[in-house]
Amino acid sequence: METLLAVAVAYLIGSIDFGVIVPRLMGIDIYAQGSGNPGTSNVFRTLGKGPAALVLLGDGAKGAVAAAVGQSVGGEVVAAAAGFFAVVGHVFPLWHRFHGGRGVATAIGVAIFLAPVSGLVLAVVWLVIVLVWKVASIASLTAMALYVPAIAVAGHRDASLWFVVAIVVLVVARHLPNIRRIVAGRERTVEG
Repeated sequence: METLLAVAVAYLIGSIDFGVIVPRLMGIDIYAQGSGNPGTSNVFRTLGKGPAALVLLGDGAKGAVAAAVGQSVGGEVVAAAAGFFAVVGHVFPLWHRFHGGRGVATAIGVAIFLAPVSGLVLAVVWLVIVLVWKVASIASLTAMALYVPAIAVAGHRDASLWFVVAIVVLVVARHLPNIRRIVAGRERTVEG
């Protein structure tokens, strides 16, 4: 029962979408701006670096907090399960009519909790690719390609690693439109 409660709480935490909240505090409906996606890239394009940084940190923190809730209830496996449900909450947020973001920042927050060094490496890889190539989706997909190996290197195995795989599958699935645009050479940069 405690495990079910932990993953339900994790989903609700994940449903708190900073990509919606931060712009709303500034009088902006992010769904009506740019790509319409309530994620860091669209907030950056619409409102600039400061609000985008708040979204990135908030969405990452909720992944770590959700995993911490799971850890406190049932250890490593429940932490990974709670992390997965936080990403589900971000992608399909109850509070925002199930219209959420891609889940990358929340997934990296989960990774930072589960495997701090590996998670920070993933965050740095994502950031460097964004800064150099200016394409958040390529950075995100690269981080997801490294996600399972990074968590496995930190010692996670069996059931907890399967929840990590599920996080990657969900995030990559949310990037299918981006993948099609990358292949067609039409993917937007974070600046344009």
